Amino acid sequence: MALMRLLLPHPDAPSDDEGDGRLSPEALAELYEYPRSATRGVPWVRANFVTTLDGAATGSDGRSGSINTGADREVFGLLRALADVVLVGAGTARIEGYRPIAARAQWQDVRGRSGRADPPVLAVASRSAQLPPLLRERPEGVGEVILLTCERAPEEAVEAARAALGADNVIVRGGDGVDLDAAIKELAARGLTRILCEGGPQLMHDLVSAGHLDELCLTIAPTIVAGDHTRITAGPSIVEHLVPRVLIESEGTVLGRWVRADAATG
Repeated sequence: MALMRLLLPHPDAPSDDEGDGRLSPEALAELYEYPRSATRGVPWVRANFVTTLDGAATGSDGRSGSINTGADREVFGLLRALADVVLVGAGTARIEGYRPIAARAQWQDVRGRSGRADPPVLAVASRSAQLPPLLRERPEGVGEVILLTCERAPEEAVEAARAALGADNVIVRGGDGVDLDAAIKELAARGLTRILCEGGPQLMHDLVSAGHLDELCLTIAPTIVAGDHTRITAGPSIVEHLVPRVLIESEGTVLGRWVRADAATG
């Protein structure tokens, strides 16, 4: 595990037995745990992104994976272990090569202590009901895949998704686009209240615009890439104020949790 030092909320948080200030896996998991309300049926939507020092959400290959750091990958795995469902746009799923989510051995104990036995569900949002090819098969030991789509989607695409995933795993909500409010309520009704959004930028924008982003987990990689790259949001101008709850430094990488100013965290 990478050396991670806590900057906020306090510098003397639990560390490992070596006394070098390194956050233990247990302490790190505690810092990122969902609020208690999410265990009582109230959905909590957390987004996780990585960006460079100059604001790029991707590297030269157009993928976020090329700007990841070791600390970012560790927290990425932890956040998935803490989540009931990972929400992602279909475009991002294709570009990043998403597959059904498998459990990571490193964080299995954390997931087990939270009462979650199976790997997280992957919920893919697509207005056209185009399920990425890598998600059409479900190998043993991975979580379910749900497609979130809308009424404008071609019927043949919806039926193909139902054939691949099962009728109950294709959720049609909204007319011209996916109704995120209705989709989140449907996920919560299935017991999937701890929601982790992994992008892309348009879905992130839509969540913020609809008032459904409760928390942003942002990794700032110690890299400058210049060039023409996307940001973590894309779309018309919006304003949302977040306040920092956790800041961690690891070999130049800064990781943090920012929570909506009016959101409860208890």
